[in-house]
Amino acid sequence: MLLSNRVLNRTLLARQHLLERATLTVPQLCEHLIGLQAQDVPPPFVGLWSRMADFDPATVSAGLADRSLVRITLMRGTIHLVTPPDALRIAPHIQPELEKAPFRKGFNYGAMVGLDPDEVRAHGEAVLGDEPMSATALRAEAARIYPDRDAGAVVQTWLYQLPVLQTPPRGRWRDNSRPVWSRVQSWLGAPLDPDYPVSELILRYLRAFGPATTMDMQTWSRLPAMKRAVAELGDRVRTYTDERGRTLYDAADLEPADPDLPAPVRLLGWYDNALLSHQDRARIVGEPVTPSRTFGAAVSPVLVDGFLAGMYKIFVRSGTARLRISPTRPWTKAEAAQVEPEAAALLGFLEPESAPSVEILEPGADVRP
Repeated sequence: MLLSNRVLNRTLLARQHLLERATLTVPQLCEHLIGLQAQDVPPPFVGLWSRMADFDPATVSAGLADRSLVRITLMRGTIHLVTPPDALRIAPHIQPELEKAPFRKGFNYGAMVGLDPDEVRAHGEAVLGDEPMSATALRAEAARIYPDRDAGAVVQTWLYQLPVLQTPPRGRWRDNSRPVWSRVQSWLGAPLDPDYPVSELILRYLRAFGPATTMDMQTWSRLPAMKRAVAELGDRVRTYTDERGRTLYDAADLEPADPDLPAPVRLLGWYDNALLSHQDRARIVGEPVTPSRTFGAAVSPVLVDGFLAGMYKIFVRSGTARLRISPTRPWTKAEAAQVEPEAAALLGFLEPESAPSVEILEPGADVRP
């Protein structure tokens, strides 16, 4: 069966809870999505706000405090907000891939080349014991042990070699404190689970991001042997074909969405997984657009009719929060009228103390004032 790009779009949005806001709890949604991108503090809050009905950001702060939520390096070597069970069962699969990176020539301009990985790891284990440790304290120890190396590169190597997570206060609502790191096992009081099958993880990926090719799966996870994982699922998956003739896999008990489903405007956080979890992003990016100057730090996507149609960034100054949007194509008056209230609502959520201002610029304009 052939699936059009629009079917793939609506299916992705439905499974991401971007067609209709969910009534799930934060941990339930985190488990369904297999984590939310949390390399910076605001994005997971924006991601949850865009996907949940009546989202209260205090629930994330409380979850980090009582350890029912954690921020940990997982897929693609980036921080994700996940539940403890997912931290314990996904980390063992990601860890071997993370550990390869620091001793390659391309890592921090070869800063770790020539060092014995096992020796570096042993020093890291001794430094980062059972108690949380700030990045500053880690750098001081790295400089002491390796005075002839870049301390930041040594610390980053330790954070790749050892299963670690970020502890509060960083990650709480509107708290951008500097990272404090802890060993996963000591923070959660439980061992890692190396027996969780990769095939089960991939089936969960399909439930949140499918249908998808094996290259899509690899792009999302950065794990090898995707074809073997799919084969292990047997008749738990079914196959489709996309418009380019590629084989797509999906959970056998799920159906593609109706391509005519309406897709409301959604503003996502920067690096949202809905945009980064496929090799071919046409199902949400749509037709290629002319690159603009809007793609910078903390610049985030606007979805109109389910597809990327603009980028936005928020600027707060002198009591005013300005959400400036650079469309990637001309918008109709009706589209602009749909975007404005959603953008204003997001401003009210993120910057409740500031006067809101939504500014829709010319297509391709720089979002910076």
